[in-house]
Amino acid sequence: MDITGIDQLLSQLNATSALASGNSSSAAGAGTANFADMLKSAVSEVNNAQQGADKLAQAFQLGQPDANIQDVMISLQKANLSFQTMVQVRNKLATAYQDVMSMQV
Repeated sequence: MDITGIDQLLSQLNATSALASGNSSSAAGAGTANFADMLKSAVSEVNNAQQGADKLAQAFQLGQPDANIQDVMISLQKANLSFQTMVQVRNKLATAYQDVMSMQV
């Protein structure tokens, strides 16, 4: 099982959260990356997790000996979790955008 993609997604989300809150000491690793690149990378990681889970599920359905049900279920749950996390990030971004647009200048 390879969980580096999810770990990378979580570290990017933590770095983005630290940048948004103004805590520069915990965001030192993300100093030069801009938000759009980080978001694009996170979406790409979620997509890769979903595609990997689909490939593993298909391999299990075809009866390939290297695919077992435990790995398939764990992979599908990780892909689901990463997708749900991305949906929540999207919701927070939409809420923040609406808040900024409703501010009086």
